[in-house]
Amino acid sequence: MAGNENKILDAFKETQTVEKVDTSKKLKVGIIGCGWIAGAHIAEYKRMEDVEIVAGADLIPGKAEAFFRDNGVENVRCYPDHASMLDNEELDAVSVCTYNKTHAECAIYALNKGVSVLLEKPMSVTLEEAVEICRAEKKSGKILSIGFQPRFDPNMKMVKKIVQSGELGDVYYIQTGGGRRRGIPTPFGTSFIEEKTAGIGAMGDIGCYSLDMVLNALGYPKPLTISGYKSAYFGKNPAYFTSEGKPAAYADLFTVEDFAAGFVRLEGGIVLDFRIAWAMHLDTPGDTIIMGTKGSLRIPSTECWNGSVGGPMKIYHEVAGESVETVIPVLHDHSKGCFYQKIRSFLNAVKEGGKSPVPSSEIIINQAIIDGIVKSSELGREITVEIPAI
Repeated sequence: MAGNENKILDAFKETQTVEKVDTSKKLKVGIIGCGWIAGAHIAEYKRMEDVEIVAGADLIPGKAEAFFRDNGVENVRCYPDHASMLDNEELDAVSVCTYNKTHAECAIYALNKGVSVLLEKPMSVTLEEAVEICRAEKKSGKILSIGFQPRFDPNMKMVKKIVQSGELGDVYYIQTGGGRRRGIPTPFGTSFIEEKTAGIGAMGDIGCYSLDMVLNALGYPKPLTISGYKSAYFGKNPAYFTSEGKPAAYADLFTVEDFAAGFVRLEGGIVLDFRIAWAMHLDTPGDTIIMGTKGSLRIPSTECWNGSVGGPMKIYHEVAGESVETVIPVLHDHSKGCFYQKIRSFLNAVKEGGKSPVPSSEIIINQAIIDGIVKSSELGREITVEIPAI
């Protein structure tokens, strides 16, 4: 018995690859939106010898200049908005790091200018916006990659490897999600919690990651119907913010969801049971579970969704007619980090004319599910999902 189990475990061992970067040509890069997440982008760009950061844009006067100065990057031309930057610069690529509500506008403008785009998550706020982004991408012939760095975590890759190996058989039910016990993101103000800037709340911040984890493993089947729910019991409560030393007025500004759930029927007879939270009284709404006809996979939740796993994964299956459990040890990232790989893979595609590492053809499905949960919740009934042709 032990021999059979070890043979199965051997099939899911950690592998490593060696990175090779062509430094003979410098890529001219611009950053649109110079807030918190842009700091992670510029930190990785600075590590790449084939990148020259030449331009940046932000709507707040002086913010772009201060951003590049604080990050030790000199001789960057700064602009008051994305359009003026793209109209006046010859760029190879841009990082779009703006509010959710302006993702579509900035990405479409850049693509129409013939510039490849690394678009931070969520792809957009609505499905309709995602469709327009995809159409601009198709027309431009440029690279568009969506900022899902957990894809590059070795444990996330292992989830896909296990599912795609056939070890679970035909997948028919998935439970996924996660969240934070107390984690409404207001360290830098209210841009995450106001509808006018964020558009969506917990789903756009962390829910899209957990959806990508399981949908990517399955090959991104399309959603057929969705019954959705969302609420804001914590975010609308002034006591939540005052207990954290923040203004009670944040509750009045809170106009997105802090919790969402969806029951989604996918192609192939698969059911997806999804829930995500910025705040709740539980430590977790549950582990991720992928159930198949030959076996099931349990992925331990994390205390605060961080794009990886909360402990060793476990495959429940049968070997020689007996019920057994195969433990998949937590894998460690021996590369330069997931965020680095997110940017590096995008730039490699730009330089080589390759395929997008996180393609819009997949993430539009992710966005369709989020959009469907919003619409179903507001209508109070199940809806049918239709993704227009691109």
